Amino acid sequence: MSRPASLQGRLSLWLTLGAAVLWTLAAALTAGQLRDEMNAVFDSALEEAGQRLLPLAVRDIIARDDDDSPSQGVTTLRAHDELLTYVVRDAESRVLLHSHRADPAVFPPFPGMGFATTPTHRIYSDAALQGTITISVAEPLAHRHAAARKALAGLALPLALIVPASLLGVWAAVRAAMAPIRRFREGIEARGRGDLSPIPAEGLPSEFRPNARAVNHLLDRLRRALQAERSFTANSAHELRTPVAGALAQVQRLVLEAPDEATRARAREVETALQRLARLSEKLMQLARAEGGRLQADAPVDLAAVLRMVVADMTRDNGGRIDLALPEAGVPSFIDPDAFAILARNLIENALRHGAQGAPVEVSLSAAGLLRVVNAGPAVPADRLGRLTRPFERGATGAQGSGLGLAIAQAIAEGTGGRLELISPAEGRVDGFEARFSTSRAGLR
Repeated sequence: MSRPASLQGRLSLWLTLGAAVLWTLAAALTAGQLRDEMNAVFDSALEEAGQRLLPLAVRDIIARDDDDSPSQGVTTLRAHDELLTYVVRDAESRVLLHSHRADPAVFPPFPGMGFATTPTHRIYSDAALQGTITISVAEPLAHRHAAARKALAGLALPLALIVPASLLGVWAAVRAAMAPIRRFREGIEARGRGDLSPIPAEGLPSEFRPNARAVNHLLDRLRRALQAERSFTANSAHELRTPVAGALAQVQRLVLEAPDEATRARAREVETALQRLARLSEKLMQLARAEGGRLQADAPVDLAAVLRMVVADMTRDNGGRIDLALPEAGVPSFIDPDAFAILARNLIENALRHGAQGAPVEVSLSAAGLLRVVNAGPAVPADRLGRLTRPFERGATGAQGSGLGLAIAQAIAEGTGGRLELISPAEGRVDGFEARFSTSRAGLR
């Protein structure tokens, strides 16, 4: 039997086994004492029968006319089980009187007054008239053994019922006692990626309170560490925007005012680098918000309307490469509209930048809240596909990018309870890339 993995199962099992062992020992001791008491009662009955029968036998024998008459058996009035048999003998061990089923072979020569035990019977012997007339009363040991077995069965039957009942009782008691621990465990399991608030520990047994304090202390340390990290990322990215924008404006002016082509070429290189830095700072701000910001709205938001505005804004800069399909009805969700817009924009930008140039990007939103972004292009190997949601992880592409777009989308998906899937080749195609964001009505209450 394998040992239960849960503390509740272990306590129930060992407490029940302990109770069963104690009950078995108690039953064994009781059975031994009961057997001794039963033997004492049976011996007393033998002695009483012998002492009652002997005077009657003596009177019957003296009243006989012929002392040389053969032994006489006592007739019975009706058939019955004769557990006690007896013989009455004279000083020469001749049988003078016996019960109707007495077997003389059962009775050894008169051993003296008192009890004797043969392999098959328990015998009580007594004497009268100065030992000239003796009586021996025998009881089969099988009768005593049968009575002992019945008594043991009477003890074992309640024990067989008590053990499973004890198991259920102990299990229920342990389960009730473990309820605060289960609530604490469920509180830990219910914590989402961004929820590091303390877990209520009311009602916990004293043995588990240090564990609860340690867990809450760890959560507090993690929360402060993550807040510091996110705050640094967001503040750094925000502080970079102004000087980068100023430097970019100065470089663009330098491009216009450069006296020769070589200077303009160098200035354009600086402009390109500053644009990449500006995009990177913007992505870092989005990532910081996705990992630590508020991603749930207080009221339902129509995701279809948000996606329509995002695509309309991006279409102006991409020559109509985006094919949008929306359901006729709205798609309500409690996802923060800005967070959904950031997710959709990053997925669409990834498809436009890394998909086949000139090929359309298909964007669709179902009534169930499934966002699909599909682009043409070479299929992405499976081993690389699973790493694309890591920060700064890029596929085999020559297109410019920060490597943060899919990481931002993944962070938003996890923070809103949704799911981001990357599929390549795209569904129904032999090539291409598909990103799916499934809200599962994410955030709907």
